[in-house]
Amino acid sequence: MNERKLTKKELDFCRAFVRLRNPKEAAIHAGYEILPEYRATGLLWKKEIKQKITELEKEVTADENLISAGLQRLAFGSCADAVKLILSANQDTSPDIDSLDLFNVSEIKFTCGKGMEIKFFDRLKALEKLSEISQNSKDTGAISFYEALERSAVKHRSGADNG
Repeated sequence: MNERKLTKKELDFCRAFVRLRNPKEAAIHAGYEILPEYRATGLLWKKEIKQKITELEKEVTADENLISAGLQRLAFGSCADAVKLILSANQDTSPDIDSLDLFNVSEIKFTCGKGMEIKFFDRLKALEKLSEISQNSKDTGAISFYEALERSAVKHRSGADNG
């Protein structure tokens, strides 16, 4: 089966819909100025558009999972390797830097003499962001709206076919 390639406008609509979750606004952002509600409904009926939206949603979900994993590492990660770094500096030894996990370190400063200052990312902020992501993933209102719009269009078409 030979699938039709999406136009730039259609692709822009898909990207805007995934971001905004509002068909009319997505159509306007994509450049459909005349009857954007009607154009959005027509676009959402197309198989290629549905497939592209699904594909883009998977990418967004993958990005959110990556962000969530990073925030979890910041919030719950160990500080042991940072302590090893400080201890090695005080003992005039050279640690194997490549083997240290310094992911949650935001800044390292050497002070005058042998001192070292290490700043970590804020664990509480990371936890707050994780909480926001968790709340947003539980909110399925946009998907429900999309499904309701699709069901409405099906009823509208079947009514037109019967009448």
